[in-house]
Amino acid sequence: MKNFTFIPMVLAVAAAILTGGCSPGAKPAAGNPGVPVLVARSIETNVPVQIQPPPVGHVTPYSTVTVHSQIQGMISEVHFQEGQEVKKGDLLFTIDPRPAQAALAHDQAQLENAEIQFAREQKLFEQKLVSQDEYDTSKATRDSLAATVESDKLNLSYTEIRAPIDGVTGGLQSYAGNVVKAPDDTLLTINQIHPIYVAFAVPEQYLPEIRAEMRQHTLKAEASFQNMKGRSPQGELTFINNTVDETTGTILLKATFPNENDALWPGQFVSVSLTFSDLTNAVVVPAQAVQTGQNGEYIYAVKSDQTVEERPVTIGITYQDETVVQSGLAAGETVVTDGQLRLTPGARVTLKTADQSGPATSAAAP
Repeated sequence: MKNFTFIPMVLAVAAAILTGGCSPGAKPAAGNPGVPVLVARSIETNVPVQIQPPPVGHVTPYSTVTVHSQIQGMISEVHFQEGQEVKKGDLLFTIDPRPAQAALAHDQAQLENAEIQFAREQKLFEQKLVSQDEYDTSKATRDSLAATVESDKLNLSYTEIRAPIDGVTGGLQSYAGNVVKAPDDTLLTINQIHPIYVAFAVPEQYLPEIRAEMRQHTLKAEASFQNMKGRSPQGELTFINNTVDETTGTILLKATFPNENDALWPGQFVSVSLTFSDLTNAVVVPAQAVQTGQNGEYIYAVKSDQTVEERPVTIGITYQDETVVQSGLAAGETVVTDGQLRLTPGARVTLKTADQSGPATSAAAP
């Protein structure tokens, strides 16, 4: 009985396979909706040519000034807060002016006496009552004291230490009540951040193209960083170092950013997008639409009857997950962006659109 019941069961399973199954290359039966795939349309747009991957840059001040006192004395007052933005000429420190004032008063009195003495010697010299040496000595004494008075006035002006540039103050290194020894003691460091530099290095292979493009137009630079809010800071390439680093094979560049909203800060690390030029009227598709086979890159293009065609293509640069198609595809065609592994040429598909606003409108250099 067990043998008779087993045979019909085997036959039933085999019949189900033969009637219900199909070979891997068979077309779907009538009413089959086809393979579900995500699709997007190719578009025609202008694409910026950039270095990929974007180099990492280091934000540096446009200029840095270390503030020292030019005279020795006690700091009597500090006129700013640490981290404050200051303008050129703003008062930063006051050094106790009393010693300088006393020296100036003493030397002015000495000068007045020397001028009286010189006037007397001059009259006597005109009357030939004193020698040339006596006259010259009196004149030298007067002139020397006059120079001393000017030096005293300069030292008195040094008791007010003012900002030499526009910038942001760093941490105080000497406080009110400290005695500073000019010029050994550092009082403060000021960084100019309007504008500001971003320094970055690129492989030396890009140097000829960068120099050639700079002779024709200004190269635009864009900085980005984590947790960035708002529009990316925009700048211009302004410096190419005069030598290639032999150790790394890279060339140092600097871009200048206006930094009006203080988005960039000294010491910060950023990604730098350097735009060489634009590809005009380029056909672009989402990068995931491009597949690689034994014969090169290809794309599944969806035809009007909702079947797919395997289309060999020549691709170009990629930018922001969009790839330029140099040949093999026209703008406005529908391409498969997900589900390609289940497709064969001529397969019927069910179209789905990804939850996105649409393809990006620009691309970048490999």
